[in-house]
Amino acid sequence: MRRITPAIILAGIVVLAIYWGLTETWFDHVAATEAAYTPNLANGQMVFNAGGCASCHAVPGQLDRSSLGGGLALHSPFGAFYVPNISPDPNDGIGRWTEPEFIDAVMRGVSPEGFHYFPAFPYDSYAHARVSDIRDLFAYLKTLPPVSGKVRDHDVRFPFNIRRNIGIWKLLFMSDKPFAPDTSRSAQWNRGAYLVNSLGH
Repeated sequence: MRRITPAIILAGIVVLAIYWGLTETWFDHVAATEAAYTPNLANGQMVFNAGGCASCHAVPGQLDRSSLGGGLALHSPFGAFYVPNISPDPNDGIGRWTEPEFIDAVMRGVSPEGFHYFPAFPYDSYAHARVSDIRDLFAYLKTLPPVSGKVRDHDVRFPFNIRRNIGIWKLLFMSDKPFAPDTSRSAQWNRGAYLVNSLGH
C-alpha cells in the first residue's frame, strides 16, 4: 500500500498537468502581423451586419442597433448565457481593449484576461474569417456610442460552467482553417460562401 500511494499521487499529478496544459489558452492567439493601416469603416460596417452583431449584443427592447450594451439571455440545455456589452464604453464594454485582444476574442474565443469564452459566442465560425475583416470590425465598433452597464454573469450549471473545459472542446471540435475558395465556382459564389461560413455563422 505504501508503494501504491505515491504512484497514485504521481499519476494524479501527471493527469492534472496534462489537463492543465490542454486547457490553457497560450496557443489560442492570432498573430496580427499586418502592418498599420487605415481601417475601412465601410467594410467594418458590412462585417458588423454580416456577423449579426446587433442581433445578440444590442440592448433588448430598444430599436437602436448601435446600442451594444448586451444583456440578451440565450437559453440552452446547459443554462442561460447573457450576451456581454461590446460597446466602446471603457469600463463596461470593450473600450480599453487592444486590437490583438479583440481579434483573439472573436477568432479564438479568448478573453483579454486569458480565459476561454463559451462557444455560445460563435467564434468557431469567425475563426474562418479574414483578419483584415475583424480589424475593420473593431475600428467600426469604436465609432458607435458607448453604453454603460455591466451584464450579469452566465447562469450555467456545473460542470459546464468550468471554462477550462472549453479548451478540450476546442481541441476536439474547433477548426481555424481559413476559408478556401472553390476555384470551380464564380467569385460571387465564393463571396457568398465566405460570408455564410465565417461571418454569418
